[in-house]
Amino acid sequence: MQGQEDAMQGQVDQGKLEAFMGHAVNDLGAAMSAALVLIGDRLGLYKALAEEPATPEELARRTGTAERYLREWLANQAAGGYVEYDADSGRYALPPEQRLALAEEGSPVFLPGAFQVLAAMWRAEPRIEESFKTGGGVPWTEQDEALFEGTERFFKPGYEAHLVHEWIPALDGMEQRLREGALVADVGCGHGASTVIMAQAYPRSRFRGFDFHDASIETARRRAREAGVAERLSFEQSAATDFPGQGYDLVAHFDCLHDLPDPVSSARRARQALRPDGSWLIVEPFAGDRVENNLNPVGRVYYAASTMVCVPNSLAFHGSALGAQAGEARIREVAREAGFTRFRRAAQTPFNLVFEARP
Repeated sequence: MQGQEDAMQGQVDQGKLEAFMGHAVNDLGAAMSAALVLIGDRLGLYKALAEEPATPEELARRTGTAERYLREWLANQAAGGYVEYDADSGRYALPPEQRLALAEEGSPVFLPGAFQVLAAMWRAEPRIEESFKTGGGVPWTEQDEALFEGTERFFKPGYEAHLVHEWIPALDGMEQRLREGALVADVGCGHGASTVIMAQAYPRSRFRGFDFHDASIETARRRAREAGVAERLSFEQSAATDFPGQGYDLVAHFDCLHDLPDPVSSARRARQALRPDGSWLIVEPFAGDRVENNLNPVGRVYYAASTMVCVPNSLAFHGSALGAQAGEARIREVAREAGFTRFRRAAQTPFNLVFEARP
């Protein structure tokens, strides 16, 4: 036994071990601090710091919270670089960059929604662990409610920044058609963020959102009423493979095709529902076609979400489980199998790939 231990130690590069341990400790600190980000978001602590710097006592008075807890919370946030600390004044401040990421809900880099998704992933962990053993899954509808709200808050800023200004103009002739009056299906719409954004931008067009999660449809209907677009926008509970209607100018799948049990049948339904000159818009997480292309921070996030949310939903229905890092080649193959004859990458961001397919 001693000989084996000596041989193992002889194979270990001490510098690499120390570097990895430092990396792991950093990850541990980030993971343990995620719950504190949620608390800061829910209690309005970031928003209060965005208004002006504060000591723990001052922040406690302004937010109606307990000063003793804030001392620990603020020190943690400063150690992680989320807030800044001035030792001379004893005050903590939220720099402009962190303000965009943590305190401004409409910012294109707003992050707290992602931490809500993380909370839902932890709550699903026992069921996902069991699925590792059985090969089964967990339907989206049975995930924690934090996933639904977190997904909306995470994706909505990107849609607000890019959908109307970049993605739709990148489609062949679609922007003009929407301005003149078109019929659009948003499949897998969730809380309806993408659908509402389009309806607000194109008042002459009509929109229908579909999702198989009834609670999300109810929330989407409320979002439409609040936005004042309910007369031109309807939401219905429906699966992606049999959503109702024909003659759509545009069918869209926003960040959901890879989650579906049967992406090819869903794509085939999109093709059947389109006009002959219509477009299928597919927005997917950014991914290369090979694993080694995705071994980076963005890929790490998406592979984690894929393991805990995307693949389990598909496998719960014995689906093909494309996964959140499917990549362009696999999405192109889905479109080809569904009968689309033209497929191209229309746009991209650091977090998304945007494709257009035509019948």
